[in-house]
Amino acid sequence: MENIVLQLNGLSKRYEDKVVVDHINLKVKKGEAIGLLGPNGAGKSTIIKMLVGNIKPSSGSMTLFGCDKEKEISKARRRIGFVPQDLALYSDLKVWENIELFAGLYGLKGASLKQGIHEVLQMVDLEREKDMLVKNLSEGMKRRLNMACALTHLPELLIFDEPTVAIDPQSRRFILEKIKEIHQKGRTILYTSHYMEEIEYLCERIAILNHGKMIALGTKEELVDMVSNENDDHLTLEEVFIRLTGKEFHLEE
Repeated sequence: MENIVLQLNGLSKRYEDKVVVDHINLKVKKGEAIGLLGPNGAGKSTIIKMLVGNIKPSSGSMTLFGCDKEKEISKARRRIGFVPQDLALYSDLKVWENIELFAGLYGLKGASLKQGIHEVLQMVDLEREKDMLVKNLSEGMKRRLNMACALTHLPELLIFDEPTVAIDPQSRRFILEKIKEIHQKGRTILYTSHYMEEIEYLCERIAILNHGKMIALGTKEELVDMVSNENDDHLTLEEVFIRLTGKEFHLEE
């Protein structure tokens, strides 16, 4: 039987008369990387907020690591590492103090905590900056630290919500390579972005979202097959998106 880490069943979110997420069904298997691709306003971040417990669904349900009751799901969330779009850092604390704080929330202490901080600083290449105050870091370093804070407790499922927003190309490439490396070690990845090249680089399956709906799900090859005809040759993901939605791909909505 498939080892399902996460399953969404008709997950929906509405605010008064506006439907933000509309009946999303999705299964994420252990060890795979799935990308949620869509323009701003497509519902990606809202889905993530429901998964990590920041907001409650209006309808539908989820199963996380086999747990489907709310109390059990809350405990199962300790097995998630979440890297939010907005920086979740304390500017007046040092780099290592931020990591220690977040790792402590997941129960790490003593030698395990010390070793975890050391290893994650190495992973994100912030060993030399470990005693710097966060407010003195570059934007790229802050993004790397933001990721480090989600990794120290060795989560089984890593959720990234547009982690490369507003950073330089070199820092962006570093973060993408590290996520790829983490996935290759067997971690399950759920990655949201409106950058098609990031999704193509990291993810085996792609869910295309638009106006809160999932309009397609599959590998890039499967998505191409959905829309291609005999005259097509090597369609790009952007061309697939245009054919599925009937409009150009825009980052802002």
